[in-house]
Amino acid sequence: MRSSTRGLAQPLAAFVTAASVVALAVSSAAPVAAAATTIATRDARPQAVAPGVALSAVARPRAVGAMRPGPPGTDRRTVGGRRLAGRGIIVSYRWHRHLRLPDIPASAWMIASANTGAVLAAKDPHGLFPPASTLKVLTAITMLPRLDPDATVLATRKAASVVPNIVGLIPGHRYRVADLFRALLLISANDAAVALVQAAGSFTRGMALLNAEAHHLQAYDVVAKQPNGLPARGQVVSAYDLALIARRALAIPAFMRYDATLSARFPVRKHQYVTLANQNYLLTQYRGGIGGKIGWTMAAEATYIGLARRNGQTLIVTVLQATPLTEITSAERLLDWGFAMRGQVHPVGVLVPPLPPPASRTRTQPHRSLAVTNSLPHGGSPGLGALVTVALGTGLAAVAWALVWRRRRAATGRHQASGPTPPR
Repeated sequence: MRSSTRGLAQPLAAFVTAASVVALAVSSAAPVAAAATTIATRDARPQAVAPGVALSAVARPRAVGAMRPGPPGTDRRTVGGRRLAGRGIIVSYRWHRHLRLPDIPASAWMIASANTGAVLAAKDPHGLFPPASTLKVLTAITMLPRLDPDATVLATRKAASVVPNIVGLIPGHRYRVADLFRALLLISANDAAVALVQAAGSFTRGMALLNAEAHHLQAYDVVAKQPNGLPARGQVVSAYDLALIARRALAIPAFMRYDATLSARFPVRKHQYVTLANQNYLLTQYRGGIGGKIGWTMAAEATYIGLARRNGQTLIVTVLQATPLTEITSAERLLDWGFAMRGQVHPVGVLVPPLPPPASRTRTQPHRSLAVTNSLPHGGSPGLGALVTVALGTGLAAVAWALVWRRRRAATGRHQASGPTPPR
């Protein structure tokens, strides 16, 4: 048994050496072909993966078309409470004398407590309206947990050709994920939104992730077709669902850091920068303002998500189809009312919690994606898959060689014991 163990030591050592080559290949492999998109998670170093290559199971959503609009036998308009199915103003005061709700020039709005989930008041909370750039909050909360902020993403023609593109991505240039999130949330960069969802492997896969995240939050009113909220047939949200999305955003520290950044510089290309100035003046002109997102298109008119905190109470306000240039002032008036009415109104509904994570999210996940390319990139340097193949092949060859060597040695020993080896 001991001689057998010693005989296996060499092949095992060779295999371990080959495994080390694999590790070095993962950590030092050059980016693959210029047409590749970098996919990186917080658990792994960036990996260059050709567009269309499948993500690991943790990021694989259910098919959007297979999703039900809500739990079986329920009406999406009653999610959060039956009273929220109403289309007018919904509020329930505790006492006869109270501070009246402000008159808000918008088709739909909601104000809710992020602490308790209580909906304080609303107008047509489940009404369906175009989201404009408020949909970028869903893009952010979907992609933030999946992308390494230090990874780079290759800007495609699709991302750079968005009109308006805002930050000015250049096709073929690589941009850090962190910079793209700042552009997305500070200046509402439409091109950055497309680049971020394409980092999922393809635009289609990225949009499937957005809709899967909305479903996970029980935001059944959401139909996302463009990650930047630009007009798309059938793309809608509700004031209630935007509040669910905003509540999730509050729970992601990285989102809050990006969203509260007042200014930053974006490197468009070497030695060329664009200054990013946060468009959400709630951060600087409203006491307790901590974040939010503005939006506007011709079809959606003005839309808004606002977040504010005072004395330990955090409020969420959402506004849809508002008169342009009134969205933030309307949000401020609703926030003032909400803070003043603490404990003086009965909740008219509740922000429902997310669904339990799917089974694939509860399993132990691989440390890094196994999706690799097995071909050489155009640059001539070996791709990650090629290096893995060579390394594993080397290890297996070493094992086979060692086994042959042991057999020959054993045969030689038998010959020596029985007499001199015959000439060859």
